[in-house]
Amino acid sequence: MQQSANTALDTGEEPARYERGIDSLPGQIVFWFGVGFALLHIWMNTLGTMSELRASAIHFAGFGFMCALLYPAWQARTAGGQRLVLGVDVVLALAALSLFLYLYVEELAFYRRMQTTGFLWYDWVFTVLALLLGIEFTRRTTGWIIPVLIIVSFTYITFWGRYVGGMLTFSGLRTDTMLFRIFFTDDGMFGTVARISYSFVFMFILFGAFLLRSGAGAFIIEFAQVLARRMMGGPGLVAVIGSGLMGTISGSAVANTVSTGSITIPLMKRAGMPPKTAAATEAAASTGGQIMPPIMGAGAFVMASFTQVPYLTIAALSVLPAILFFASIAFYVRITAKRLNLDPQGGDHKTLWQVLKDNGLSFFLPISVLVGLMVWGYTPTYAAGIAIAAVVVSSWVTKNPMGPRDVLEALALGARNMIMTAVLLVSIGVVITAVTVSGVGNTFSLMIGQWSGGSVFVAIVLIALASLVLGMGLPVAAAYIVIATLAAPALADLITRTELITVIAAGTVPESVGAMLMMGSPDLAAQIGQPMSREMAEQVLAAAPIDFYRMIVDQALSPATITTALLAAHLIIFWLSQDSSVTPPVCLTAFAAAAIAGSRPMATGVQAWKMAKGLYIVPLLFAYSPILHGTLWEKLEVTLFTLAALYAMAAAIEGHMEAGINWLMRAVMAGLCVILIWPVTANWHWAALAVFGVIMTWNVIQDRRGYRVAA
Repeated sequence: MQQSANTALDTGEEPARYERGIDSLPGQIVFWFGVGFALLHIWMNTLGTMSELRASAIHFAGFGFMCALLYPAWQARTAGGQRLVLGVDVVLALAALSLFLYLYVEELAFYRRMQTTGFLWYDWVFTVLALLLGIEFTRRTTGWIIPVLIIVSFTYITFWGRYVGGMLTFSGLRTDTMLFRIFFTDDGMFGTVARISYSFVFMFILFGAFLLRSGAGAFIIEFAQVLARRMMGGPGLVAVIGSGLMGTISGSAVANTVSTGSITIPLMKRAGMPPKTAAATEAAASTGGQIMPPIMGAGAFVMASFTQVPYLTIAALSVLPAILFFASIAFYVRITAKRLNLDPQGGDHKTLWQVLKDNGLSFFLPISVLVGLMVWGYTPTYAAGIAIAAVVVSSWVTKNPMGPRDVLEALALGARNMIMTAVLLVSIGVVITAVTVSGVGNTFSLMIGQWSGGSVFVAIVLIALASLVLGMGLPVAAAYIVIATLAAPALADLITRTELITVIAAGTVPESVGAMLMMGSPDLAAQIGQPMSREMAEQVLAAAPIDFYRMIVDQALSPATITTALLAAHLIIFWLSQDSSVTPPVCLTAFAAAAIAGSRPMATGVQAWKMAKGLYIVPLLFAYSPILHGTLWEKLEVTLFTLAALYAMAAAIEGHMEAGINWLMRAVMAGLCVILIWPVTANWHWAALAVFGVIMTWNVIQDRRGYRVAA
């Protein structure tokens, strides 16, 4: 057995510590099984017809089979011990396949038995087996946190929930009822999230595997080098551009770091950048892999299912925020290069045309096919299937044409990279079932509403803390699913309430809504329907009958506004879920980058945390600005103000712009950052931007005069 290569392409989690090599017999079985299993998924998602329940079951059974063979149950030192481990793994691999056979044969009969005789002995065997295999496979691939969470969730419903006092008490379900729900319902292991896993997530990970096998990874690095070689901080900008482009096809922070960091980090170090800063730059930039369209990791597909907003809409709305995030890191790179007086590297690289001619077509054409088909109305899974074929065809006109062996390796790579994500997304269905059945989600939403005091900002801070704590033990996708299940309704309701108060304050409520509001505030009847202060509008809404609140929302706000509030809540949680990648004490992406750079892991994590602060600023825009629902001009206006704010924040933290700045100027820049992103009137934003422009101009003049050290 050997140390694991990075295969966690979508979870953002650290790979399992040990895995069997590809040259071993189990590795060869996984290779050829993966080829066939990938082809089966392509068929299921394009031309085939299969019930969603059966497709989800075969998805888990197949990836469970590969997980059991690829990741040993434990590390054995002796030959005899290794044979014992292999025997255990083979038994579990076959047990995983048996789940699909049981469901295929007994599905309809099992439904009938639940209404008459109840469980038979073999119903107990296979439903318990599904639960235990989910626990074991997630332990092998992601550690102990998720298995413990699954066990706690299941036993809360079946045993100890009744002993909990207060709002979290739950009378409980019988064990067989809970097993039925996790095996056969939409909230369970083979439900909604599993369908997302076998369709959207796997097809896009397979698409990324084909792109990487066609030479897209090398093209991305060369393309980034050509664009950034004459810029100040060029190697750092190569990391930013390269990680951004790599994020379009990998959707993973760790995979991004390992693939691009092995090239960009040595480049940055040779240019004179300290190892800690070089590693932090790569870690921060790679974190953007899961917020960069068009793939965006597993979370975006789950979000589309939760919100019922088309995935293409989510991806389109995420373009400007993603650009802002990568721009914030580029600002840090530029400022660091100026502070350290690092010259552009230049170098004898290929021309842009040569790079595009060599491999550019194999990268841009398939992505264009993917996006174009989705714009024309095809499903994302069908579009991904056609785009995979486009990768192969487009490679034939490049220096790396894909032959039959390359296609087989890409299929196997996609299946191998999906193992961790598949077992995670299927197994997390147990937690979702527990939250749904017990009503913990509604309870948690009420708690968020109470603790925040009705403030959207306080709610976002609370969710940020929760995501950080959960992110220490959960992969990014799992953290998003858990937090979104618990907190998204509460945050969406607070954002909706803010919009409703704005409408009431503007005096534009319909007459029917005005009548309902008057019932709670008869003394203010003459004011309702007329412009009023926000404080008065809050009082009017607070006094309205609770039973009428949902009717008031539905009639006062457009469906688009309500949907946007829900989407904003999920995007906020999705972005905040990424912070564990770069936030100490557990920051796997930063640790991976530190290992490449030879820097201290924790110091690298702190530096990466500073550089990735766009993860906290951009989510505020979803709640307080029109970046999701405004006109194109309004979105561009917000983008302009935020770019200036992000640069001001970096300058305030680093004490440097184009030239050094003193503490007073750092305080001014911090203040400008707050004004530029805070929901004040446009006049304040334009005034702050003008002040920023004046300071920036003066600082550039100082730089040209040779001013280097802050006072």
